[in-house]
Amino acid sequence: MRQTERRTVLLLPGQGAQYPRMAAELYREQPAFTAAMDEFFDACGRRGCELRDDWLSAAPRVPIDDVTRAQPLLFAVNLAIGRALADAGRPVDALLGHSVGELAAAALAGVFSPADGAELMCRRADAARLMPPGGMLAVAATPDDIAPHLSGGPGGELGGVVVGAWNAPRQCIVSGPDPALEAAEETLRGKGFMCRRVRALQPFHSPVLRPAAEELVRCLEGMRLSPPRVPVRSCRTGRWVTDEEAVTPEFWALQLAEPVLFWPALDGLLTDRPEGGWTLVEACLSQLAPLARRHRAVARGDAEVITIGPGEFPMTASVRRSGS
Repeated sequence: MRQTERRTVLLLPGQGAQYPRMAAELYREQPAFTAAMDEFFDACGRRGCELRDDWLSAAPRVPIDDVTRAQPLLFAVNLAIGRALADAGRPVDALLGHSVGELAAAALAGVFSPADGAELMCRRADAARLMPPGGMLAVAATPDDIAPHLSGGPGGELGGVVVGAWNAPRQCIVSGPDPALEAAEETLRGKGFMCRRVRALQPFHSPVLRPAAEELVRCLEGMRLSPPRVPVRSCRTGRWVTDEEAVTPEFWALQLAEPVLFWPALDGLLTDRPEGGWTLVEACLSQLAPLARRHRAVARGDAEVITIGPGEFPMTASVRRSGS
């Protein structure tokens, strides 16, 4: 009797996964990846040339952690990786994206066009850049552990500092503006929590970015939105994106100012598994695979996690999934 094949989920990481020349080894080597990147850069107009030059350069004019580089390039690389895997005969059955990775998932699923995605990412980066400076702090704790120590300000937040992401059972991201984030870090360290700064210069997924998110609503209102052709597991809700949510501009825009629920989304996905289970794939950007390996479903063999480095990336359509 033939063993039931696992279904494939592509993991698409967000802010913090960026690094200089990320996945650049695939450019001009993998045709579908190259075409997707060039399509994105062309859609960005003059800015696209600057993005391409900085992405490929060993000494970029604007560093990769700047929001005008990290956000558009993470979106573009995630999108291009998805296109290249499909071109190599490895289509996916579902998508799970973290923060900006969720927007790349939406584009891969056909919710909006890649060209509209390029416009959205340029607008998102510009809007976030104008918000008060701040950042994000990884904390080894649960949301309930942290919450009592962030209760010093209006609405229960210490000057806008909130839990911005829940990535694993005891791994959260605290987000907020400086100097409130610095004060929160001092408080948390004083309480014995292990903390480290995330590579972000803006307080993503905090109420501070609400004005930027509302600007994106207006951007998305001018775009054609469609139900996803591939199921997308949302880190905004922890559930599958519904057809109604997919065509609602606020759904995609406001996630910029709301928490990323990666662990609840992953847990729901792996708990409600199809026959044969899931294979979780992360390619070139290693952020989500280490988190996914902590899940009990992976430990007991009901799911598996695969990472593909740039040097291991399929370059030809030599892999064919049975039944595809």
